[in-house]
Amino acid sequence: MKKYIIFSVLSLCMVISHAQIDRSKQPKPGPAPEINLKEPARFELNNGLKVMVVENHKLPRVSIHLTIDNPPILQGDKAGVAALTSSLMGKGSKNISKEDFYEEVDFLGASIGIGDQSASASCLSKYFPRILELMADATLNPNFTQEEFDKEKDRIITGIKSEEKDVSAIASRVQLALAYGKSHPHGEITSEATVNNVTLADVDQHYRSYFVPANAYLVILGDVDFETAKELVTTHFTPWSKATPPSFSYAKPTDVQYNQINFVDVPNAVQSEVAVQNITELQMKDEDYLPALLANRILGGGSQARLFKNLREDKGYTYGSYSGIRANKYSPMRFNAYAQVRNAVTDSAVVQILSEIDRMVSEPVTAEELTNAKAKYAGSFVMALESPETVANYALNIETEGLSKDFYKTYLERIEAVTIEDVQKAAQKYFSTNNARVVVTGKGSEVMENLEKVTFKGKSVPVLYYDKNASKTEKPDYSAPLPEGLTVASILEKYMEAVGGKSKLEGVESYALTAEAVMQGMTLELEMKKTTSSQFMQDIKVMGNSVQKQVLDGDKGYTIAQGQRKDLTPEEIERIKEESAAFPELNYLLAGGITIDGVEQVGDKKAYKLKITDKKYCFYDTETGLKLQVVSIEDVQGQAMNNTLVFEDYREVSGIKFPFKMVQTFGPQVFDFVVKDIKVNEGVAPSDFE
Repeated sequence: MKKYIIFSVLSLCMVISHAQIDRSKQPKPGPAPEINLKEPARFELNNGLKVMVVENHKLPRVSIHLTIDNPPILQGDKAGVAALTSSLMGKGSKNISKEDFYEEVDFLGASIGIGDQSASASCLSKYFPRILELMADATLNPNFTQEEFDKEKDRIITGIKSEEKDVSAIASRVQLALAYGKSHPHGEITSEATVNNVTLADVDQHYRSYFVPANAYLVILGDVDFETAKELVTTHFTPWSKATPPSFSYAKPTDVQYNQINFVDVPNAVQSEVAVQNITELQMKDEDYLPALLANRILGGGSQARLFKNLREDKGYTYGSYSGIRANKYSPMRFNAYAQVRNAVTDSAVVQILSEIDRMVSEPVTAEELTNAKAKYAGSFVMALESPETVANYALNIETEGLSKDFYKTYLERIEAVTIEDVQKAAQKYFSTNNARVVVTGKGSEVMENLEKVTFKGKSVPVLYYDKNASKTEKPDYSAPLPEGLTVASILEKYMEAVGGKSKLEGVESYALTAEAVMQGMTLELEMKKTTSSQFMQDIKVMGNSVQKQVLDGDKGYTIAQGQRKDLTPEEIERIKEESAAFPELNYLLAGGITIDGVEQVGDKKAYKLKITDKKYCFYDTETGLKLQVVSIEDVQGQAMNNTLVFEDYREVSGIKFPFKMVQTFGPQVFDFVVKDIKVNEGVAPSDFE
């Protein structure tokens, strides 16, 4: 009976409570929570190093952050010296070898990272004295050796070469160079030539010139008391010689005089990189800093923002579209809105991005958009406070950016106070659709015709042409005439002659191939086997475990993905049969319906484009006859996606030339498969196709 009475009372309370709440109205937000950021204790060494200590004894950990607040550094014809300096620092010191340094840091369960303008470390508080000592030693006494220099130089040059055909890398480089100018620190281009200009002496000079304490700040946060920290820092950083970095000037970046499209032709691009950008002068201490952040959040700050909803959810042009605005006290910076889009919709994407920016400028945002943007910022801000790195950055920003002492304590209430009018004023000040530079990097033969027809607000948007290093160039010519008498058969026969001759290819009954690629630090192992009897096996493994396998044996076959087996459909069987031929060109000679679709640029080579089917194209070098790439059009969730396989580095095996590098591109994914072994007429057994 007692339980029943209690239950009845609770039910009555709930009914009364429900009756008193009008659930048709959104609850009013409560007051912004008070943010308690502990004020750092400060001291300064005679050499100019400024130190801040924030005690936090909740966990037995300490984090250390050294930042040198220098203006951007122009590297000129030795661009790459900063990257080389960074890569050589943190490899021990003049007092401890690289191996011993790494071993001790690992043994203590700590981490130390050092660059040419910064350093950081984290550790258990009981190891703080030793980790601070190791970090100070490695930063103040770097051991620059010729052997390590040569290794790092080769690594950087290899990275530059690998980006020569990387559309995203090319786009990023050109966007920055056009925004800031190549004589500005943010716009200069690091090339193989500039890196080769750098010597070990240059690295040492760069370090001695710019790794100096005049603008240096050391933030120590965690389970440490101020007096201990002061004593240790004084001991280990007093030897840092007092010095001031050299000063220099560079041209101030400005906007273009009128809206324009700057096009960079990358013939191997399977999608276009589109960026609409203009120059802004925004600093953290500006009154409209927070309204500018909110305006950017509403425009392109995530999956709930306007660009994403328009270009992805409504139009289906891209996987995502975003925007970014940057504050900097030393230089005007770049606002940009960007997306990777299908070639066929490149011109439409340009117009839609410009339109969304213009709508931000010309129309007030909605109350719901502003409320959601504030909630996102407030949530991110509160969550970020859990990170020691964030607290250290806040303390540093107050010191270096000229911010008020309560900048972060009042952050949430100032966010909450931003109005719709504030957001529109910020958009009008920092976003431009009158002086916008639209940088498009893509396959000109497929996108240029429509790009040249783009209009915005009733005016044509002119197209200017640039090369991969952001230098002006002539409009690409895609109208190269076909040689007289050229036929599909002559192209295929030239290819077969180039790789070894038709009779040699006809003598191949089977071949086996193994290759490797790297994806997110993991090695993908590819094994492929083919025979002339419509047999095909492809197995992709990670760490020895099969993640995707495809098998065809005549008129039957299956696939295995994530442990699930599925029989091939008749349509899939026919498609894979095409791929199963060791040299499909032998079949193409007999097939009908193949046509010449013109001449296109593939990388730095011109190629004849053969249309094999409505969804498959093969490209053959006009000079050597070698096959350069195959492009297949795949249907993915109702969208047509290009699947491109590029062939490079042909080498002879058993009298036949095979590509020893295959670059597979599908959407945003790129895999560089390097062939390890090829066997002709051996290494294949019937059991491979069971």
